[in-house]
Amino acid sequence: MNLQKITFQNNEGQRLVGRLELPLDQHPHNFVIFAHCFTCNKNLSAVKNIGKALTAKGFGVLRFDFTGLGESEGDFEDTNFSGNVNDLIAAADYLKENYEAPTLLVGHSLGGAAVLFAAAEVTSVKAVATIGAPSNPQHVQHLFKSDLNEIATSGKAVVNLSGRDFTIKKQFLEDLESKSLQKTAKDLRKALLVMHSPQDTTVGIKNAEEIYIAAHHPKSFVSLDGADHLLMNKKDSVYVGEVIAGWARRYVAIPETTPLQSKHEVIAGLGAQDGFTTAMKVGNHAMTADEPTSFGGNDFGPSPYELVSAGLSACTAMTVQMYARRKSWPLEHIEVHTSYGKEHAADCENCESDTAKIDTFTREIQLTGALDEQQTARILEIADKCPVHRTLHSETQVITNLMES
Repeated sequence: MNLQKITFQNNEGQRLVGRLELPLDQHPHNFVIFAHCFTCNKNLSAVKNIGKALTAKGFGVLRFDFTGLGESEGDFEDTNFSGNVNDLIAAADYLKENYEAPTLLVGHSLGGAAVLFAAAEVTSVKAVATIGAPSNPQHVQHLFKSDLNEIATSGKAVVNLSGRDFTIKKQFLEDLESKSLQKTAKDLRKALLVMHSPQDTTVGIKNAEEIYIAAHHPKSFVSLDGADHLLMNKKDSVYVGEVIAGWARRYVAIPETTPLQSKHEVIAGLGAQDGFTTAMKVGNHAMTADEPTSFGGNDFGPSPYELVSAGLSACTAMTVQMYARRKSWPLEHIEVHTSYGKEHAADCENCESDTAKIDTFTREIQLTGALDEQQTARILEIADKCPVHRTLHSETQVITNLMES
């Protein structure tokens, strides 16, 4: 997991803390901002699961704590819904200045309402996805309806939400009352995905209908049948992330890659701006080769010598297991550990010279099964007879020709 802790300031100068999750095998093709639910934080399991599903599809995902929550600075009692929207805009500015401007906003519950308002202000955003969002920000008032009179008369009240005490001020309610989400959705004119569970007892399914009807096309609705409001079942949150990733591809720009074609079994393609990150087609399989970051690469894939070592390990395991099966020997499992380096030959006469070093593959084999000493010794002999091993030891040639474009 490529997870980075980041900080940025909101428009009040307070430090907000987030996590930026990046794909393991490529640079992000698009950046996403995720807005968590009311009084939640960036570390809710559903938030993390949705983020991982998006990064697996090449998106970079920023999730952060709103002002006064989690690790972020500020007092929650002094915040309001408009402040959440402003925090999202500040997050978008951070991405624009340090990475790339976000093209997708995703919001859960009240965070879903917030991303609709923020999307109207962030021009780079092409698509918005809401999950269990209320059609009116005032909907959250039902969470502390027994305290509304106290808030109205004294200006604030301590409200217990999900086992935690929060101070809610009158200005919070007044701010909610000033917001019209349906008008915002109608004026948005950006691609919208509404996701909601018919069994959501916190924010009823009617809210999804009202948002959907208010919005213009392109708009989509996906029912999260059987899911609870917080998506506590991991399967539900992973599904949400995968659906958003697939849906968004129609509305955000994703660079097209030209499939590698050749009469040869292996192809490697590298652009002038790609550094060491090399696209490969190995047989019928697509993969990436790279160099470690210490060598100036991105570490998005194995290095060339790691690929050679991998071929030796795989060939050794296949050859030994095939031999053991043919002999009906009790070899349950084999592991082949291989590393590459340059070392002095055992019989070198000028070992002080660097030119005396030779390419060396160090291979260690672990066998599991009720093998006797004779069988084990024979297996080690067979390991040295695997085809890749023989190729590495034999005189080889590489014939290079220039292909016509």
